[in-house]
Parts: sequence; structure tokens; C-alpha cells
Amino acid sequence: MTRGASADEIKKAYRKLAKQYHPDHNPGDKGAEDKFKQLNEAFEVLSEPKKRRMYDEFGDDAAKLGWDEKKAEQFRSYRSGGTTGRTPGDSGFPGGGGSSTAFDFEEILSQMFGAQQRGRRGGPRAGGDMNAELEVSLADAVLGGEKTVSIHGKRLSVKIPAGVETGSRIRLAGQGEPGERGGPAGDLFIDVNVAEHPLVRREEQDLYLEVPVTIGEAALGAEVRVPVFGGSVTVTLKPGTQSGTKLRLRGKGVPALRGGAPGDLYLVVMVKLPEALDEAAKKAVHVLEKHYEGDVRAKLTL
Repeated sequence: MTRGASADEIKKAYRKLAKQYHPDHNPGDKGAEDKFKQLNEAFEVLSEPKKRRMYDEFGDDAAKLGWDEKKAEQFRSYRSGGTTGRTPGDSGFPGGGGSSTAFDFEEILSQMFGAQQRGRRGGPRAGGDMNAELEVSLADAVLGGEKTVSIHGKRLSVKIPAGVETGSRIRLAGQGEPGERGGPAGDLFIDVNVAEHPLVRREEQDLYLEVPVTIGEAALGAEVRVPVFGGSVTVTLKPGTQSGTKLRLRGKGVPALRGGAPGDLYLVVMVKLPEALDEAAKKAVHVLEKHYEGDVRAKLTL
């Protein structure tokens, strides 16, 4: 397929694998880093018209020729002369002497397009990697958990590490496409999407929760019980706590996925008025109004 693939097909295949092997998604993985570099080199070749024409004509031998047009012309003449059993990498071939590419170009292209390329034969071949998507709740992202996914009729258990975020990737080794001729199976990569919570807002590792309190609790102070992921805590409101005040709970945010301190949970105090006021309540409000000092919006400017 690769030799006849369109520019859009090549770009789509490249982007998919480049995302999979990008160093940001595979910190400390030297193998993934090397694969990412190889993919970039292969994409550069297929994106350049001259090199693409050489690959379409010579396949993997184009890399052995160093993408050199003069060597390619020598190879055409050499090949048309009926000589067999040599390749451009042989020392006996004019202009040969070894590949300029530090990897198997055909193998990389095979992985890009998920199919065996023309001209490759023989021993075991690893299966292709697969991708799937999984949506998890914010609670799962904070506490970790376990989910089940169905891939091609097979149910797999996926452990969700605490601290995942949208864009995190989970690798299930050996759960991709089966290998050929005894080769190992590929891997399954799960792309995580964390669903929005109706009450809790996430900003990186910190969480924000609005906590309704009564006028009395805010004005006089109180001990208030509030929920957190995995349980609940009691916080103290000082007398005269204003609406919008933030109370910080250290370490109650999202754990660090790759180690380090967890984020914090910020409780945002929101003073809530009664749903309905009778005459006595209205008189009490009028009494409270007399205790404001000046215009409460005096400093409100844009």
C-alpha cells in the first residue's frame, strides 16, 4: 500500500504513530524515542518528491543508495545488465558500501500502514499496535480505579492510575494485533479522557469546589462538613467569612502522575440566602443592612 499511498494517507499514518511514540507520552523510554526519530526520518523521505520517486522505484534499496540520484542511475544500469545477487549495499556494487539509514526503512513503513510491505518475507513479525479511547470520571482520575474495555469482542481490565488527565495514555502490552509467523503481539494503547464533574473544577492538579453556607454560618462562624473524593472533612469558618473566600486543603487535589506532591483542594465559600423570607426574616435583613459601612460597590471599577 505504501508505494501508492497518497500524501494525505501518509500524513495521517505518520501523525497517528508520532503521537503514540512522542517522548512526552513516553518519558524515559529510549525505544520509543528512537522510534519517534525513525518515523520523522521516514516521513521526511516520503514528503520530499525526489526521495518519494526513488522509494517508489527502488523500495528499501533507495535508502541503501543514500537517496543519491547518481547512485540510483548506476544501480539502474547495473540492474538492467542482468547482474543478480547484489544490492546497493554490497561493496562490489558501484557507489555502494552500506546503507545511509540507521534503521529498516521498510519495517517503519510497514508499521505506519499496518500491513506487510512488498518485498519483505521470512521470519517472525510483530503484530501492529492498536488504539482505543476510554472516558473516566474525575473521581477515578483522583483516586485511581479499574475499568473494563471491549476490543474486538475481547473484554480487558484497565487499571487507571491516580493522577491521569485527558490525553494520558495507558499501555497494555501484548494486547494489540497478533504477530505473524510466531512473532509477538503488538500493544494496545488506551487514550484517556477525563469527564467534567458537575461540581468540581480541575486546574492541572488543583481542584475547586463551591461550598454553600448559611448567613449565620458565615456571619457567626461555624464548623462545616464538606465532601472530598474518598471521604469528607470538617472545616472551620471564621466569624465574618465573606462569600468567595477560599479555604485551602493541602494535598486533597489530584495526585502527581509521575511522582511528586499532589495538588490542593480549594473550597470556595458561597453565602446562600433562604429560599423564602417571611415578615420577621425581612425585618432581620433590614437590621443587618444598617451594619454596612458605606457603599459596598464603591471600589467596583472596570
